[in-house]
Amino acid sequence: MSSKIVLITGASSGIGAATARRLAADGHHVVLGARRVDRLEALTRELREAGHNAEHAALDVTDPESVKAFVEGAHTRHGRIDVLINNAGIMPLSRLDDTRVDDWNQMIDVNIKGALNSIAAALPLMKAQGHGHFVSVSSALAHYVAPATSVYSATKYAVRAIFDGLRKEDDQIRVTEISPSFTESELLQGGDPATMAWVQSMAERFNLPASTVAGAIAYAIDQPADVDVSEIVIRSRAELA
Repeated sequence: MSSKIVLITGASSGIGAATARRLAADGHHVVLGARRVDRLEALTRELREAGHNAEHAALDVTDPESVKAFVEGAHTRHGRIDVLINNAGIMPLSRLDDTRVDDWNQMIDVNIKGALNSIAAALPLMKAQGHGHFVSVSSALAHYVAPATSVYSATKYAVRAIFDGLRKEDDQIRVTEISPSFTESELLQGGDPATMAWVQSMAERFNLPASTVAGAIAYAIDQPADVDVSEIVIRSRAELA
């Protein structure tokens, strides 16, 4: 199956938008979802004008019914879903003693519940068709905790566990975790201002292009059906120096 039906959450900017451009250029049909529909419309128009196959729909990953409509709508239109890229996420960082409880709950809702909502919507359809591939865009912070990342890292640790469990439960379904470190995106919003300013300064030193992460996703998707690319961690070499 050279051309796949690929659903992308959080597709309006950053890694999601870069992945849409890469996969559409590779010949896949991309279905883009996000809350910012105006951006989705512009991106879909851009891709179609370039001769690629793209469509979009409004999506709020924290709403199970919105996710179900997004996934089942694509399945109805195309008769199958080959790949779902779980990309939507937020990262308002702060120290625990700041007790920014609203930020904690929002990260849980978007990062963890959003991933579970995507699985709940797509997994039954993938099992019925006998194949499918979940790609979860995680973070290097799913592998360690830094000061002020406790809750964000916890959400990403949780998502790693969820998708690792999915991989072990069903050999029909491929599961890939993509864990980038600093990457060009709009992720650095909200949170404690001093903390986020420090993270922004680090990002300016170590940011990878979003297209680099998109390339890793394209690699995982394009492997033979009997190959599972379980996990890819991506960092700038400068960060490791």
